[in-house]
Amino acid sequence: MTRALIVVDVQNDFCEGGSLPVSGGSAVAAGVTGLLAGPGRGGFEHVVATRDWHTDPGSHFAAEPDYVNSWPVHCVAGTKGAEFHPDFDRTHVDEVFSKGAFQAAYSGFEAVEGSDTLLGDWLRARGVDEVDVVGIATDYCVRATALDAVKSGLRTRLLGDLVAGVAEGSTAAALAEMRAAGVEVVSAAQG
Repeated sequence: MTRALIVVDVQNDFCEGGSLPVSGGSAVAAGVTGLLAGPGRGGFEHVVATRDWHTDPGSHFAAEPDYVNSWPVHCVAGTKGAEFHPDFDRTHVDEVFSKGAFQAAYSGFEAVEGSDTLLGDWLRARGVDEVDVVGIATDYCVRATALDAVKSGLRTRLLGDLVAGVAEGSTAAALAEMRAAGVEVVSAAQG
């Protein structure tokens, strides 16, 4: 078995003080860094990070967002808000995958690295068959990424103590949906 960690959207705009803050985002950044600082990068053969990297995502941005399908401007490519949170140490990350230049793109499996290789193709090329998913936000991009990992045939776990959700109700619904799809929800300590 070859295991990878997918770190979803641990970016300044999604953490406290950002344009679309999620409570607990900064703690997730520090927690992921702590996990990867352990022996052998926490036991992961590969570590990848996704990021929103918006240029002009159309109706995804709105002056009066509904916070379901439209949002305030966030994670614009090249801005401080789109940068990874400073408490997330990227030295253990093998590759960064960007998504959402011209569309919403919630799932990390819609993201590409520098040469336009999709995340799923990158993982397959390295023989990855199981992934752990962490990051922001549980009820949106983490959810979409974990569900697409299962659809890609990967054994998928969500490290439930290293995620942060937008709202209690939508987070609970997302967790139930992920479990029903076959995502195992565990704590990072269970490794």
